[in-house]
Formats: sequence, C-alpha cells, structure tokens
Amino acid sequence: MTTILPTQLTYRSFNNLSLVLGHPTYQTVKNFQDGNIKTFQYSKDGRYISLASPESVKIIDSNNAEPRSEIEKKNIVEIGFSPKGTYISTWERPVKLSENLVHKNLIIWETATAQMLIQFTQKSQANWNVQWTEDESFFSRMVTGEVHFYDSNRIDKIHAKLRLENIVDFSLSPGKNPSIAVFIPEKNSAPASVRIYSITNFNSPLAQKTFFKADKVRMHWNDLGTNLLVLTQTEVDKTNKSYYGEKDGPIHDVTWSPNSKEFIVVYGYMPANATLFDHRANPIHEFGVNPLFKNVEFLTSEFNNNLLIFIAGFGNLAGTIDIWDRENLKKISTIEAPNSSECFWSPDGRYIMTATLSPRLRVDNGYKIWHYTGVLVHDESIQELLQVQWRPASVELYPMRTLSPPPKVSEDSAALAAKPSPAKKVGAYRPPHARGTATPDMFKREDEASKRLHVHGHGNKPMPVGAFEAAVKNKKKREAAKKKKEEASLASENSGAASPLPPSSAPTQQVINNGIIDVTETVKEPIASITSTNGISQGGSLLSETDKKIRNLTKKLRQIAELKERQQKGDKLELTQ
Repeated sequence: MTTILPTQLTYRSFNNLSLVLGHPTYQTVKNFQDGNIKTFQYSKDGRYISLASPESVKIIDSNNAEPRSEIEKKNIVEIGFSPKGTYISTWERPVKLSENLVHKNLIIWETATAQMLIQFTQKSQANWNVQWTEDESFFSRMVTGEVHFYDSNRIDKIHAKLRLENIVDFSLSPGKNPSIAVFIPEKNSAPASVRIYSITNFNSPLAQKTFFKADKVRMHWNDLGTNLLVLTQTEVDKTNKSYYGEKDGPIHDVTWSPNSKEFIVVYGYMPANATLFDHRANPIHEFGVNPLFKNVEFLTSEFNNNLLIFIAGFGNLAGTIDIWDRENLKKISTIEAPNSSECFWSPDGRYIMTATLSPRLRVDNGYKIWHYTGVLVHDESIQELLQVQWRPASVELYPMRTLSPPPKVSEDSAALAAKPSPAKKVGAYRPPHARGTATPDMFKREDEASKRLHVHGHGNKPMPVGAFEAAVKNKKKREAAKKKKEEASLASENSGAASPLPPSSAPTQQVINNGIIDVTETVKEPIASITSTNGISQGGSLLSETDKKIRNLTKKLRQIAELKERQQKGDKLELTQ
C-alpha cells in the first residue's frame, strides 16, 4: 500500500518565516521560524528547503525541519536546486571589482556538504540559473552565441558547445532522452526560428520551425520531453493597431496535462476563451467564453494529478476560479477569491491555495485553502505576506483517486465560506496616472463602443495611453483659459443687441457616421458685428446663453473645416486633432 505524504507549505512575511502542516491540522512547526529570510526555495522532490538570509544560505530537511548544511555566503538573492536536489545554485548581484578581477556571482554547490564546485559571471538576473538534465548528468548555460554543457562528474571543464549565431534563448527538455530547443530571433530579412537538437548530436536539428513576428518566446515542454509548445511574442506592431504589440488576440497562458498528451490554451480579448487540445494541436473541447474573466490582469490554467483543471482570472481586486473534471468535461465548482494574486494546486490534487501578496496589495494579505468542490477549509491572515509555496512532491506519491465529497471544516471556516467578502467591482486595468478619467473611445474594443478610432502619432508610432489622455487634458485647460479670456475681453467692450448669424450665411452639411459629426463643406466664420446705433461700441456683454453656444459651436465647426482642409492637403494632424 502506497504511503500518502502529508501536504506542507511554507510562507515568508516581512518579519517571519514559518513552515505549516497541511490539511486537516494546519499547525505551524514551532522550531522552524526565522525573521530575517530574504527568499526560500524547495527542492523539486520536496526533500530540502533552502533559506537565504543576509549572512548565509541554510539547507533544511523539510520532513523534520533539521538543518543539513549551510553555505557561508553573504547577500544571496536567488537560489535554485537541481532536479534531484544534489546541487544548489546561488546568485548575488554583480559588483565591480579591481581591474584584474571579475566578480563570479553565480556559484554551484553540493547540497549535502555546502562545497563550492564551480562559479561563473552572470550579470543578468533574468534566466540566471543553469539548466540541468533530469538525471543531473549534465547542466548547461548560455554565453554570447553559444550554449556550454558541463558534465557533473567533471564539472570543472566544458564538455561540449552548441554554437549558433544570434541565439538568445534555450530550454532543456525533461525526460530520459533530453533535447535542447534554441531560439534565434529575426535578423534582416531572415525569419525567427526555434530548433531542437539532441544533446548528443549538434550536427543537425531534430526539428525546426521558422516564423516572423517573434521578438521573444516562452518554451513549454511536456513532462516526457516529447513535445514542445512555443509561445511567441512581438513588441512592435507594424500595422499601428495596438500600442501593446501586434496581435489578433493575446495568449494568456498555456499548460500541459501531467499525462503529456493534452494541453490547454487560454486566449483572446476579454472575455477570454479556453480550449483543450491534444498533443497534435487538434481541439478536443471548448470551455467557452467566461464573462467573469472579462476584466483581469492575467488568466491561468493548471491540471492536477487527478486530471482536474482550474481556469482562473485575477487582477484589479477580482478573482474567479472554475474547477473542471477532465473525464467528463463538466464544471464541478466555482470559487470566488477576490484580491488573489497567486493560485496553486496542492501536490495531492485535492486542494487549491490562493494568496494575496505584498507589495502587490498592502492590505488583506494572507492565504486560503479551498477543497476542489469549492469549500473553504482554511483561512490565514498574515501581515505583509511576501511569499508562499506548497512543498513539491512526486505525482507517484499520490495515486489517482475518485472524486470525493467536501471535507468537514471548522465552524470559523464554514462561517467564512457562508459569508465571503464581497468582491470589488472593477474595470479594465488602467495605469496609475490614467485612473479616475474617462476611457477614450479609441482604446475601447469594437464590441464595447459604437465607434473605434485608428489614430497614429508622430512617425507612424502609436501614442501611449498616458500621453493621449494628458494631451486631451491639457487641451481642455487651454480652451477653458482662452474662453475665459475672450469673455473678459467681450465684457470690456460696449455693444448693442446681439446679432447671431442667420443659418443661411454659414452653409454646412452635416453627416453623422457612427456618432461622429462630419462637416463636408467649408464653414466660414460668421462676423459677429455688435455695434450701437451711433457706431460706438457699448460696454457690457448682451449675449444670451443660447447665443454663446451658437458662437462656440460655429467656431468649432470652422476649426473642424480647417483641419479637414489641412488633412486633404496631406498635412499630418496631431492625435488630439
């Protein structure tokens, strides 16, 4: 009979780090608390947990919270284990040394003894760590135009090199027969490409794919290492339709099933779609458009080892999670988790943890544990929660089980589930400087507005959202100041009765297209001659409110006509015009 490993989680707050047992006790391990930890990381198999403090890195046995070794190295920022936990990598911020010395800030250590094995110079924190094969026989890292491979049995020298011009990213596959996928972006007229090589033969690729409109990629291998999903992204929209890059609809997330035969893609403008595909990219099931996911910062999906699926959307203080049964493709439950910024399956596939972390939100920090049937089983409020993570565990430790009824929960948790905190109704994400103002129609989707403007800035580059709204705001201020000045000037003059221009003296033809008034004929500005009977202007303004509106409207029509005339001559207009 297989022993079921109890679940466990660790969290780090501003002034504390704690290890917590899973369901049903959720008890804190008393001898495992530290108030000065900058980051922590579990090993992939869950045996170890590493704790980085300003003075050192401690490796702890996660089963009994006993220390195993300590790396006496200060100011470590990043830590990461090899697949089996035999080795641990650390990264610190690079510093400038004397002219003849180079700071080697990426170091690989032996976990059990804390012995330093090899060190490198790694300036960028992005993709800082080396990549290991699943059996830990080799690891690799990228330098300019090359990927270097090292044999773990002879770690002090380079074992092999893969040389490719203009390579910018790579990914090692899991599985028993590891491969390497490399990405080469567009250059001149040559398309971008992803190539897959066996790590034992770099002479010719096993497979390759070329494509345009790809500035960077994210590569997702299935667990067997037999299939690769490549998510491409472009930063520049050559069609000038989108400030955020050229796209027919963004891809929010892709996730492989643990069986390596299926994957889910969450995609499209909000409200987004989710589709299940087989490993040959044939659609199996459409989960449909969920209106609850209309205004979110990011969408995600994830399988568990029992082939339950959650599809979740978070952002702007709103969060909804749908739980689906893969076997019959039926929705089991919906969880409302407002304010959440993180969401994970537990290793046993029975529970989901949602968390609200700082500094994304400074209030309501903490984590919640939900049964997949939608029942809230545990709620923990933690001031300034910075990091929380389940202890990883092999799927083999948690065999497939049938769906079960929700567990019994405490009275406090039941009360929380019965009276959840109301989610704040939110709109689409707005940058901080643009909040509190109306959304211009040009930034609305066609199904959200009766009109859509395609506007270009200088040099055929789209104008940023903030720049557009600032320009509109400044224009309104200038118009208000000008109007005030005109009224003051008019008040200082003497005038007789107002003589508004008869309609026939300003011939115009107006056509309304999609709510936009289009003046199709030149509008001449009427001459408002306001004189007294003796030809001497009189003081005071005698214009009525209706006359003022007619005067301002006539002025605007004249300005519109002038702009259209300039546009017909080929002049480039400002975005606000």
